[in-house]
Amino acid sequence: MKVGVIGCGFVFDLYMATWASHPEVELAGVWDTDSGRLYAVVNHYGAHVYASEAEMLADPQIDTIANFTPLDAHEEVTRAALMAGKHVYSEKPLARSVPAAKALFKLAEEKGLRLSVAPANALSSAVRTLQSGVENGLIGAPRLVYAEFDDGPIHLMRPETWVSPSGAPWPVMEEYETGCTREHAGYHLTWMCALFGPVTSMTAFSQVVTPQKTNPPLATADFSVACLQFASGVVGRLTCSIAAPRDQSARVIGESGVLTLPTYKDYTAPVTYEAMDWHRLSVRESRFGGSRVMRWLLGANAQTVSQVSGAGQQEAAAGRMDMVAGLAELAAALSQNRPHFPPPDFALHITELTLSIQEAGPIGVAKTLETGFEPLSQAVRPAVVPPENLTTLTRPNGRQALADLARRLKPKRRFT
Repeated sequence: MKVGVIGCGFVFDLYMATWASHPEVELAGVWDTDSGRLYAVVNHYGAHVYASEAEMLADPQIDTIANFTPLDAHEEVTRAALMAGKHVYSEKPLARSVPAAKALFKLAEEKGLRLSVAPANALSSAVRTLQSGVENGLIGAPRLVYAEFDDGPIHLMRPETWVSPSGAPWPVMEEYETGCTREHAGYHLTWMCALFGPVTSMTAFSQVVTPQKTNPPLATADFSVACLQFASGVVGRLTCSIAAPRDQSARVIGESGVLTLPTYKDYTAPVTYEAMDWHRLSVRESRFGGSRVMRWLLGANAQTVSQVSGAGQQEAAAGRMDMVAGLAELAAALSQNRPHFPPPDFALHITELTLSIQEAGPIGVAKTLETGFEPLSQAVRPAVVPPENLTTLTRPNGRQALADLARRLKPKRRFT
């Protein structure tokens, strides 16, 4: 699949970090309204540069346009590419409103074209391992899912000095004006919905908690939290901020255990399993020395679930955050004449969720989702890790752990 990239800003370099690991996705050329960025890309990567967006869209050799432009340009560039008869892979979110996103999907359908949207981390071996642990009953029936996207206090990190490998500055004001939820919520929402289905209702709150990061302060929320009711019965909570210390973890809490993914960024990250023996241990906490002992006991329960071998090794070689995986999935779907992930109704649902959480405001909002999606078919669903690739785990014996600890803490007899 030959791809033309429109938009050569900071995110372009994130894609280029792993592009070479996907020979099925050929970079045909690039275009950007900023001539300085075009020359920088040519000097750094040797990419072919088109004279204009129109020239790129008119090139019959290009199959797909990758839309890496700022959010305000997503809709316009995607529409132009579809009208030119090109498939489109767009950075998230697809548009600034749900009606606008619906119109783009309708246009793609009318033209017989594919429209796919980032992010691609739901395709990672880490998320597939997490999914396999859930589906193979490792933690019993899933009840809760917690996801964090606290990206650290950005305003204290001198983001104005951040530069990509090809020299693109991190778009500080654009990021602040867009909002961390619009930028980041999709990373967690995509895998959450892939595992637990559509969200039927949600309660959300968003607020500006670091007004001092710009002068004058912006009205765009830099913190949000949402409680999500999934159609499967699972309840979720998603937090986004650029104020709290960095935490990009996810936990799936079941009746008999917990699966934890340390970060969305590492596509080969280990998935940790802990048995749910805490109710038995907590009643004896004071007897054995308080919270320090509890931490020791809970740590003893942690086990690591193995990764799928083939895909995991490929991702490790490609890079920890393989953003080209979404383009590679689209290329594979086109070559195999099958639906791609994420399908249109799924991507539209993620768009509605993202925008609704970002726009909830300080008063908050409770709403029933207008969009939804059909259960993902085997053809479109991210492949699950086979059961034989999961480490066989036995739940630790709580009483034995307590007995071992008591023996270690027993005072030694002193001789005089």
